[in-house]
Amino acid sequence: MIKILIADDHTLVRKGIKRMLEEQPDFKVVGEAADGKETVTKARDAQADVVLMDVAMPGVDGIEATKQLTKNRKSKVRVLVLTMYADEHFAARLLRSGASGYVVKDAAPAELVDAIRSVHDGKRFISSSLREALAMRYVDGQAADPVDAITDREFQVLRLLASGQTNREIATDLGLSVKTVDAHRLNILGKLELRNNSDLTKFAIRHGIVSG
Repeated sequence: MIKILIADDHTLVRKGIKRMLEEQPDFKVVGEAADGKETVTKARDAQADVVLMDVAMPGVDGIEATKQLTKNRKSKVRVLVLTMYADEHFAARLLRSGASGYVVKDAAPAELVDAIRSVHDGKRFISSSLREALAMRYVDGQAADPVDAITDREFQVLRLLASGQTNREIATDLGLSVKTVDAHRLNILGKLELRNNSDLTKFAIRHGIVSG
């Protein structure tokens, strides 16, 4: 029996996924979580085998929660990212953070079922729609992606700024001070050679980090 925890900040999404997974005789949903902090706690308490991890959650997001769950090499939990972001930037970051797989939410139910079984068996699984784009990032001679120049925390701040949040709102969501958020913003502008928040938003849209 594969014990699964569903992490997503939308209740209807969690309930829909749960109903679908419970149709599988070898799946058991052992819990639900609405943010990253709750995900880490519940996954450990329930001894989940696989965590279905959303990326954009309030407070501790999916990237940080994945790191916390997988940083201990003795941990047997597998993180399978299930997100709306069909973008290789997110996939690459989550895989580097310790995720075993990445599936987009418009995938067929059968693909999600296969992904859960694959990561539980210790294999990698990438959504079919992302495999080629992700592979191209590692081709010899491929030009460096400018998004790779920023840290995971800066990437979180970039995404939230480009989504229209203020420094104060981001500080609340990420548990940081407003001063720290602004320092991250300035670092992002410098590393990406951008002038202001308008340029930052255009960059994020152009690279698929947020939708236009």
